[in-house]
Amino acid sequence: MGKRVAIVGAGVSGLASIKCCLEEGLEPTCFERSDDLGGLWRFTEHVEEGRASLYKSVVSNSSKEMSCYADFPFPEDYPNFVPNSLFLEYLKLYASRFNLLKCIQFKTKVCSVTKCPDFAISGQWEVVTLHEGKQSSAIFDAVMVCTGFLTNPHLPLDSFPGIKNFKGQYFHSREYKHPDIFKDKRVLVVGMGNSGTDIAVEASHLAKKVFLSTTGGAWVISRVFDSGYPWDMVFMTRFQNMFRNFLPTPIVSWLISKKMNSWFNHVNYGVAPEDRVQLREPVLNDELPGRIITGKVVVKPSIKEVKENSVVFNNTPKEEPIDIIIFATGYTFAFPFLDESVVKVEDGQASLYKYIFPAHLPKPTLAVIGLIKPLGSMVPTGETQARWVVQVLKGATTVPPPSVMMAEVNERKKNKHSGFGLCYCKALQSDYITYIDDLLTSIKAKPDLRAMLLTDPRLALSIFFGPCSPYHFRLTGPGKWEGARNAILTQWDRTLKATKTRIVQESPSSFETLFKLFSVLALLVAVFLIFL
Repeated sequence: MGKRVAIVGAGVSGLASIKCCLEEGLEPTCFERSDDLGGLWRFTEHVEEGRASLYKSVVSNSSKEMSCYADFPFPEDYPNFVPNSLFLEYLKLYASRFNLLKCIQFKTKVCSVTKCPDFAISGQWEVVTLHEGKQSSAIFDAVMVCTGFLTNPHLPLDSFPGIKNFKGQYFHSREYKHPDIFKDKRVLVVGMGNSGTDIAVEASHLAKKVFLSTTGGAWVISRVFDSGYPWDMVFMTRFQNMFRNFLPTPIVSWLISKKMNSWFNHVNYGVAPEDRVQLREPVLNDELPGRIITGKVVVKPSIKEVKENSVVFNNTPKEEPIDIIIFATGYTFAFPFLDESVVKVEDGQASLYKYIFPAHLPKPTLAVIGLIKPLGSMVPTGETQARWVVQVLKGATTVPPPSVMMAEVNERKKNKHSGFGLCYCKALQSDYITYIDDLLTSIKAKPDLRAMLLTDPRLALSIFFGPCSPYHFRLTGPGKWEGARNAILTQWDRTLKATKTRIVQESPSSFETLFKLFSVLALLVAVFLIFL
């Protein structure tokens, strides 16, 4: 009989956790407080307590080839960037394909997760749940928490003098669903993250005037990147990641700045980030520059004062009449069903070894999945975390003693930067490829490119120079997927199939042929220098 594992939440990480438990012989029971799976990706007209909320128009920021489960590609006919309704459909296909629904108890709220009296020996947990008014209790050998970090809105109203005197409407972006409320209104969006920028752009199609207030600015990129390819399939490669990590941070920051400004000059549009060394998640928006240049969106600095019907911005004495204020000011996270002695949240992070295990616990039987902000998709990140956790629970791999784990966590919290590569100095930020590879190495699932170059050079080159797609993570080790190699070699075919819906004959060019030949020779030289 396998170990019993309680899984809290049936979103993208919860579903992956169920599957990972099943394929390794564990017995998962997933508790989902709502009446359906999907978590963040399930749109509802009303905000639900304890669950992430999205607006009707949300589209994925990661392309389908980079944000799928590692052994379950998106259907070929899906667009490269997936609307939330299709993403939910994909999650349901995944749950059906691997028979996950049998493990999920819907409309069941987890009230508490506490250590059993003999925890130091057994590592077991008592889980108390509530279903249709009836409370139940059960003992589990392990718990995987998959509740995400987009449920508790951060609304610092004290930072906006005069907001209580404002006679218009104001609310957090979590409550936003449709743009109809902005028709013929003067709108102010506070915060220039992905949600704030999306809402400002949407509002600009109906509103009389839209202001976008930002304190620190941000790099804005389009989903459509070099030669029209998805941004992450171009940017997120092992070769580029290694190259960036080899260079001093100031040079990397300069290169990033140059690349970002190749679309439009961020300074001229008032959106350039003030801190261009510490990496902040880029804003993915295909329309913002066009809305700014046509005057539909006006970028403003931080708010100095809110009055009854207007707002005064810093360094701009003129009052701007405002009808609606949307605070896209982010989220905090908490685990209300866990005691602080188990997981304590401080300064926007928790003391979790590899962002997963509470470092101080004598038994590694409680794991938090998805509490990390990598520069990459959360779907394969959460899936890889779940695979590693399941191997730890099985005893196939181990974690260091609590003292060693705490030392590593404390060192990470110091945010010391090596001086090379991108600077991930914000809470929960991590280098996507480096982090995933670290977990894969622990379970002997990281592909060996040196050996592969001799046995399967085509695949090795695709892995190193091509997109770091999730299929890489299932080539070997526990959970190996036989279709991984083919998925890697055909990923560009699926990408182009979604856009190449009208066949156009390309005219041959002798110059292009010579250029391709030269590129192949240069590639071979690069491989020789890197691998040999």
